[in-house]
Amino acid sequence: MDKAWPCRHPVGDRWFVDETYVKVAGRWRYAYQAVDQYGQVVDVYVSSKRDIGAARRFFTTSLRAHGEPTEVVTDRAPALRAVIDELIPAAFHNVEQYANNRIEADHGRLKARLRPMRGLKRDRTARVIIRGHAFIRNLRRGRYDLGVDAHPRRRVAAAFTELASTV
Repeated sequence: MDKAWPCRHPVGDRWFVDETYVKVAGRWRYAYQAVDQYGQVVDVYVSSKRDIGAARRFFTTSLRAHGEPTEVVTDRAPALRAVIDELIPAAFHNVEQYANNRIEADHGRLKARLRPMRGLKRDRTARVIIRGHAFIRNLRRGRYDLGVDAHPRRRVAAAFTELASTV
């Protein structure tokens, strides 16, 4: 995924941010995720806690990599609200009902992928699988300049062939 970074499209200025839970070795873990207005997964972070510290780590790494958005859409989670007010005071924080349906639907796709796997055993595995899922989703939707000349059904294979030639 690191080799594909230069080929990634820039993210939008409107982020939909939320967290969902996943079970890792019988314990709940929280997957923070941001999606822009175009449906591109901005960033993913897996944490053992759902608090201000975890939200701050997620936003700090996302902001460092992608810059500041002009609008952030979330649910009414107090931790997200506090961190957005602290780190991105200039951004409009939208907490209207149903405004974050885009990210909630995205969680459904992640959980549909994890369900047949019958759970994850380690935290590191959860991080790798969830980040890999986001990478493949972005790749399939053309959010990278990889495999763009290939037929949409062959895009992932063509993208990995291009990545293999750069390594």
